[in-house]
Amino acid sequence: MNWRPITVALGGLGQTLWGRDAPPGRPLLARWPGPARYAAPVGLLAALGLFLITLTLETEWGLPVPVAVLFAAMTVAPLLALPRRPLLAWRLTVLALLICTFNAPADQSWPWTPPLALGSVAVLAVVVARVDRPVLVWVVAISTVPVFTLVHPDNRVPVLLLLGALAIVGDLIRRNRLSRRELAAQTERNEREQERRAVLEERTRIARELHDVVAHHMSLIAVQAETAPYRLTDVPAPTAAEFVAIAASARDALTDMRRLLGVLRSETTGPQTAPQPDLADLGAMVDAARRAGLPVTLDAGPADDGRVPAPVGLAAYRIVQEGLANAARHAAGAAVRVTVRAGPSGLGVRVENSPADARPTGDGDPGHGLTGMRERATSLGGTFSAGPLPDGGYAVVAELPYDAEGGDR
Repeated sequence: MNWRPITVALGGLGQTLWGRDAPPGRPLLARWPGPARYAAPVGLLAALGLFLITLTLETEWGLPVPVAVLFAAMTVAPLLALPRRPLLAWRLTVLALLICTFNAPADQSWPWTPPLALGSVAVLAVVVARVDRPVLVWVVAISTVPVFTLVHPDNRVPVLLLLGALAIVGDLIRRNRLSRRELAAQTERNEREQERRAVLEERTRIARELHDVVAHHMSLIAVQAETAPYRLTDVPAPTAAEFVAIAASARDALTDMRRLLGVLRSETTGPQTAPQPDLADLGAMVDAARRAGLPVTLDAGPADDGRVPAPVGLAAYRIVQEGLANAARHAAGAAVRVTVRAGPSGLGVRVENSPADARPTGDGDPGHGLTGMRERATSLGGTFSAGPLPDGGYAVVAELPYDAEGGDR
């Protein structure tokens, strides 16, 4: 047997009779702070007016003054509690409907005064729009008790129809409010996710730039320091040992940098004000590699023809930079050839090295470099490949497309 409906029904009954009150909704005048400041005094004056009207009607019906004062207070109390404690206001209303009926004139169609009847409708309309559906069902069901016991049979059907209409409209209002609240929460979550994704993409870009720039220069420092005793004549032993220590420190720095790339956690970065390198800077980079002892030849067309967009030129520069760094680390002594050709709708980049005669000096994993080169090529809609050559060398090849007019693809 499924006990869930019974459990939900009993829980709704407990919440209705003695449970925690429904949370107050947004004030009706929240959008108009000027009129809202007068809501409390105006409400108190209205409550005082209803109290006096009810007191007058009750005394005209012949009730003693103390009883009339009590009935008038029970009529006004739910309206005072309604803005902050709607469920409590409904409980007080039901109590007033059951009690405040003594000594009503026989010719009256209703057993209650007009302020109490109209106030009970207002309280019920607010409550059904604030509570959950199980509580709403019990609120409407309990509200029918005074109707069946005290209202004239000729007037019961209209009152019951009014209760049903209030329940349906209140439930629709509550569901609409919940839907808007969920939509706002989902929108906020989407915005946070977009912000988080933008931060992660920026961190990835920073990590890629860090690896391309620092790893390239540190590799050249390591290679230049290790090969200096062989390129220079009459190097004293202490100086040669110092070169070896410099090379070891450079390799250690490369290892630490790769270890930190995966856990980059910087939240803020300053704006980039320095110009980004492009194809025009390839010559200077190749010259620096030659001075570091890496035999490099460059085969590139003119870089000032204006056909290659800046993002494509930057990607080509970084790919060549990382290719030279990998060659210096893993194929020391091998000749390196860099080929960059700009076509009508794309730029071809190729970095290849011959078989190394000497043992590679680098001991790092080239995975970060290959990943960065592949990301740069694919982000522009191009292709990237890397692998050994039949003669024992190694090559990386990238095709970076762009529009014929020079715009990014």
